[in-house]
Amino acid sequence: MAAAGATERLMCLLMLLALFHETSSFYVPGVAPINFHQKDPVEIKAVKLTSSRTQLPYEYYSLPFCQPNKITYKAENLGEVLRGDRIVNTPFQVFMNIEKKCEVLCNFPNKPVTLTVEQSKLIAERIREDYYIHLIADNLPVATRLEFYSNREEEEKKKEKDVQFEHGYRLGFMDSNKFYLHNHLSFILYYHREEVEENQEPTYRVVRFEVVPQSIKLEDLKADEKGTCMLPEAAGSAPQEIDPTKKNQLLFTYSVHWEESDIKWASRWDTYLTMSDVQIHWFSIINSVVVVFFLSGILSMIIIRTLRKDIANYNKEDDIEDTMEESGWKLVHGDVFRPPQYPMILSSLLGSGIQLFCMILIVIFVAMLGMLSPSSRGALMTTACFLFMFMGVFGGFSAGRLYRTLKGHRWKKGAFCTATLYPGVVFGICFVLNCFIWGKHSSGAVPFPTMVALLCMWFGISLPLVYLGYYFGFRKQPYDNPVRTNQIPRQIPEQRWYMNRFVGILMAGILPFGAMFIELFFIFSAIWENQFYYLFGFLFLVFIILVVSCSQISIVMVYFQLCAEDYRWWWRTFLVSGGSAFYVLIYAIFYFVNKLDIVEFIPSLLYFGYTALMVLSFWLLTGTIGFYAAYMFVRKIYAAVKID
Repeated sequence: MAAAGATERLMCLLMLLALFHETSSFYVPGVAPINFHQKDPVEIKAVKLTSSRTQLPYEYYSLPFCQPNKITYKAENLGEVLRGDRIVNTPFQVFMNIEKKCEVLCNFPNKPVTLTVEQSKLIAERIREDYYIHLIADNLPVATRLEFYSNREEEEKKKEKDVQFEHGYRLGFMDSNKFYLHNHLSFILYYHREEVEENQEPTYRVVRFEVVPQSIKLEDLKADEKGTCMLPEAAGSAPQEIDPTKKNQLLFTYSVHWEESDIKWASRWDTYLTMSDVQIHWFSIINSVVVVFFLSGILSMIIIRTLRKDIANYNKEDDIEDTMEESGWKLVHGDVFRPPQYPMILSSLLGSGIQLFCMILIVIFVAMLGMLSPSSRGALMTTACFLFMFMGVFGGFSAGRLYRTLKGHRWKKGAFCTATLYPGVVFGICFVLNCFIWGKHSSGAVPFPTMVALLCMWFGISLPLVYLGYYFGFRKQPYDNPVRTNQIPRQIPEQRWYMNRFVGILMAGILPFGAMFIELFFIFSAIWENQFYYLFGFLFLVFIILVVSCSQISIVMVYFQLCAEDYRWWWRTFLVSGGSAFYVLIYAIFYFVNKLDIVEFIPSLLYFGYTALMVLSFWLLTGTIGFYAAYMFVRKIYAAVKID
């Protein structure tokens, strides 16, 4: 028996090891480092070309760069494809801890590369559009070091410089309406020497990847037959001009320099993730947290005190005349749970909101644990897509149960509406935008096979799960409303101006937007300016505050509406609770005008198209949170009063 138990444990251990081996390509940062020995090749791969002015990524070889003998594209996950990454090998020959002073990149060292007029025009256009090139070495992105003096006193300026890093490196630059190409790359790679036993060969790990791009004229680069070259002195060299009206000749060269670093492998991403003043970020987040909690506390105290007073007055056993003179939310008890118009659409939108809520909560929580950091390229978007598909069962269940509560009876049609309404709008907008991106031959265009795969996921995974959840939700007992609905609807008195729906949206949206507008800036920077977003711990905290503030402001708004004897709260609460989405739209327009330098039609269309999707999703999310908070509140207060 003991031998059998030991054998069984050994088999389980081997299965776990095999599973770990199979899944090692998707690793948690800090778990699966790559060890290099002296002279081991360190492969340099290209990711894409990006520009914040056009928002259109391109493949590396869309420009006439030097190519290896065989071009091999990396098998990418769904997130990388959707991001526009096209990871491909390059002809750079880099070996661990081996210096290279200057080497010609292309196959013919004595024969310069000749760019045709069309190629020269294309390069000049990309330089004008301010494109950056992104390379990776051992999954580390290349960065350009920027040194500058901060606003210090003159004596301190001489002592210390501030250092920041820019993602990628510029393709070239413009000067006096002339175009200059960065044709020489000085790679600076940092390695950390690992501790090994005395008899073992030392191992190294790559911990930083920097580049110093230079533009050097063909005549100043002296290359020999072996492919080595001599770099001119910085003072006496001229840049390599690209004239878009004629053919151009140039050499692509590179150098490699290695430096030892004390940075350990687990901390190697810290350099890339601390590229801005984080103290301002922390201060703003803490300030938002304090303000939101303070306002939420005040609102809670007011609503609880007022409610206790209302319930005590309503439960007094007074005479009939006093009862006839009653006013407030008790008077609409016979209509407050009257089903609204279009209950199927309302329940479908709320089901999609639940689906979004579950997906966002899990993604942020898992990312907070460090499992979806930027080093796991494309993992965040891939996880979000799959989670949204699988959360369809919860969205369908909540939509089905609510639809039955609203006296609906066509559950199959309701399930289909839930599974297709919001995803159909998202897919339709993305398909139209994708057609424009295709027209620009950008790598950001989703390939046709990927689009087919997404459709198969939608109709093969999400749709059946929504139907499954909707079936069980519709069969479950509907929500128990504490009062019965009258047969004849009550007349609604004329409402004051501040009870207007648009005014309610403006009022209800301020508090939730104030909780997250600082994070919104960093999220927009990550999306539109190719920055890394990594403060998922703060984002999780802000998400919790957003849920609390949306819930409380929704309860306050529905309380005021019922006190005004307007019982049509179902749709209004959903719309008003999503009021912060209106402020997100205003902020997106402000960001477009003040932060981005987009002037062309298609980049502007992409920006506002994707912004519309973000605003729609945010409206669904916050509207759903507010609706369910208000629904629980309404059921609670009407269950607390005595109604004859």
